[in-house]
Amino acid sequence: VQLQASGGGLVQPGGSLRLSCAASGIIFSNSNVSWYRQAPGKQRELVASITRGGVTQYVDSVKGRFTISRDNAKNTVYLQMNSLKPEDTAIYYCNLDHWGFMYWGQGTQVTVSS
Repeated sequence: VQLQASGGGLVQPGGSLRLSCAASGIIFSNSNVSWYRQAPGKQRELVASITRGGVTQYVDSVKGRFTISRDNAKNTVYLQMNSLKPEDTAIYYCNLDHWGFMYWGQGTQVTVSS
């Protein structure tokens, strides 16, 4: 199983980024997928998740700004991030939960700074 995350970068406060995570080697449509992030000196936290049935959840700090979605035909999960804030700066990781078996992508850096 491989998870390839992309889309990170440097953006000014108030800007937008879209992260992508492409999965291979697994039945993606039968998996729950999530985005986590880890800022320097902090624990990794769950940002957003989407179940195999399409139900989404978000941490309070990103509600109304971030949107998680999935394209099962492309084996890809997305995280649309709008109105970015400096406190969103972190390495973002995608996670796939296939019936209790967990897989992680390599992480993509998001930096929000003027």
